[in-house]
Amino acid sequence: MTEALEQKLRDLPATPGVYLMKDKDGGILYVGKAASLRSRVRSYFQSPDGLAPRIQSLVAEIADLEVIRTATESEAFLLEDALIKRHQPRFNVRLRDDKRYPYLRITDEPFPRVLIVRRRQKDGGRTFGPFTNAKAMRATLKLAQKLFPIRTCTLDLPLKTPRRPCLNFDIGRCLGPCAGNVPQDEYAAVVDGAALFLEGRVDGLARQLRRAMDDAAANQEYERAAGLRDRLGALLRTTEHQSVVSPDLADRDAIGLALGDGRACAQVFLVREGRMAGRETFHLRTPAGADEADVLDSFLLQYYAQATTVPREILLPVALEDPEAMAAWLATQRGGPVRLAVPQRGDKRALVLLAADNARFAQMASEKEDLLREDAAEALVELVDALALASYPQRIEAFDISNTQGQEATGSMVVFEDGRPRRDAYRRFKVHISGKSDDVAMMREVVRRRFRRGLAELADPTVARGKFSDLPDLLLVDGGRGQLNAALAALEELNVEGLDVLGLAKRLEEIYVPGRAEPIALPADSHALLLLRHVRDEAHRFAVSYHRRLRTRRSLGSVLDQVPGIGPKRKSALVKAFGSLDRVRAASSEEIAEKASLSLAMAERVRQALVDATRPEERTGTP
Repeated sequence: MTEALEQKLRDLPATPGVYLMKDKDGGILYVGKAASLRSRVRSYFQSPDGLAPRIQSLVAEIADLEVIRTATESEAFLLEDALIKRHQPRFNVRLRDDKRYPYLRITDEPFPRVLIVRRRQKDGGRTFGPFTNAKAMRATLKLAQKLFPIRTCTLDLPLKTPRRPCLNFDIGRCLGPCAGNVPQDEYAAVVDGAALFLEGRVDGLARQLRRAMDDAAANQEYERAAGLRDRLGALLRTTEHQSVVSPDLADRDAIGLALGDGRACAQVFLVREGRMAGRETFHLRTPAGADEADVLDSFLLQYYAQATTVPREILLPVALEDPEAMAAWLATQRGGPVRLAVPQRGDKRALVLLAADNARFAQMASEKEDLLREDAAEALVELVDALALASYPQRIEAFDISNTQGQEATGSMVVFEDGRPRRDAYRRFKVHISGKSDDVAMMREVVRRRFRRGLAELADPTVARGKFSDLPDLLLVDGGRGQLNAALAALEELNVEGLDVLGLAKRLEEIYVPGRAEPIALPADSHALLLLRHVRDEAHRFAVSYHRRLRTRRSLGSVLDQVPGIGPKRKSALVKAFGSLDRVRAASSEEIAEKASLSLAMAERVRQALVDATRPEERTGTP
C-alpha cells in the first residue's frame, strides 16, 4: 500500500457516502456505498484471511480510492447506482443491458397519450415499467388502447379550431378530443382507468367500471352504459388467465435468482391485488466469486432505482448482508414502509422458488439469444439517439421497388422486430403502375396499399389479427428525397400520424429525414447505419427475387405460347414444375414429360422450341 493511500484511509470520514476503488492507471475497479465510509472502506484492508476471494482479488489491484460524501445513506444508494451505470466497474454486479429497457408513459397534457419511452421523465406524467419483454409490453399497450380509447396523435390539444377526427375515432379507438367530442374531465377518467390497468390493478378497475356503468344506467345514459359494459367485459376476459397467487390480495414482488459463470439472471414476479400481473427477466454481469447475496443486493439497488412501483412487500430467495439499510432506502423510493422477507414455507416460499426456476430456465435457454438481441438493441438505441426518433423502433418496416423499364414492377415490405428479421411478416406487392419506370409513384402506391389494408383490418371487428394490422414504429424506404416524400404523401392521404419515416439512399448511404433539407451521414462503422443497411438490403433482395420470378414466368410463358399444342393448362404445369427457361432447357425430354405430365413427343417439341429461342451468342459461346 502506498503512503498516499494510507493517508486517505486515515482521513476517511465516519459519514454516509460512496467510495470508488481505482487501479494504478486510474480505472475504476469497484463502486460501493456505506453508512460510514471510515469503517466500511477500512474493512477491505484488514487481514486477507477474513476476506472473500473476490474481495482479495479486488484489494490486490487497488492503487487509489476516491470517496463522495452524501447527506444520507439513501442518497448514497442512488449515487452508487448512477456511478455503476456510468463506469461499469468489472468488480460490480451490474445489469447487462438495462439502458434498452423501455417504459410506458402517460404524458402530462390536457388530453394525455400513452407513449413508449426509454427513460423516466420527471415532468408530471405517469411512467410504468421497466419492461424487459418488448413484445409483451406492446401487447399490453395495444390492449390498453383497445380498452381505453386514448388518442395516439401528436396534436397539441386542445385546438383553437376543432378539426375532423381521424380514422381512430371512427373505429372506436379514440374519443376524438381534436374535434371537441369529449370533455376534459371525462377523458381524464378514461386515462385514470388506463393507468390502473397498466399498474395491474384490474380488480379495482373492474369495480370502478361497474359503478360507472350502474350510474350511467341510472341516469338513463344507456349508450354510455353499454360502452362501459363492453369495456368491463373485455377487461374481465383478460383476467381469466391471471392466477390468484396470494389469498390476502396484497401487492408484492417475488425475486428469483440463477447464477452462472460471469452472469446471472433475475426474475421478478409482479403480484398485484393477489394476482400475477406480470413478470420481468433481467440478465446481469457478475464478477468471479460473487455469491447470491451480493448479486441480490446489487440487483435490488439497480432495479428499484429505475422501477416505477415499489410494493409494500418484497420476497427474497436469501437474506441480505444489511437488510435494514436496503429496506430504509426502498421506503424512501416508495414513500412508505417496505418489508423484505425471506419466506421459509407456504405459498410465499413456493412463489420465490417458482421465480428461481424461471430464472434458471431463462439463463439456460437464452444465453446465445440474449447476446444477439443485445447487439441489435444497442444498434436500435444508437439509431434513436443519432436520428432523434420519436420512439424506440421495436418494429421496422422497409419498402423497395423493383422493375425493368416499368415492366413486371414489384414492391416489397420486410419487417424487423427488435433489430432482427421477422420473415413471416414479409409481404409482396404487384405494382399496378406499368409502362414507365417511375419508382417514386410506385413507392407511393405500395405504401398506400399497405396502410390502407392495415387500417381496414383494424376497423373490421371480425378480424382478430390480419396480415397488415400490426403497424410499424419506423418506416424505411429505399431511396432518397423523392421516395421519402412519396411515402409521406401516402401516409398523409390516409391520415396516418405518429410514425417515424426515413429514406436511405444507396449511392452515399445518406439518410433522408422529413423536415430536414440536408441528409444525415452516419459514420461507416455506426451500428445504427449497419442496421439500416441490413434492413434496406433485405427489402431490396426480397423485391428483386419476386421481380425476377415474375419476369421469368413471363419469358417462359411467351416462348411456350409459340409451341403447338401447349395451352394454358400445360403452360401452367411447366411453369409450376420448372419455374425458369434455363431449368426446362437443361432437362431431358423424358424429365419434361414426367414432371409436366406431357407425352414424350410434346416434351420434345417444348425442349426444341426453347433451344431455338436461345440467343445465338449463348449457343455458340460468342462473347
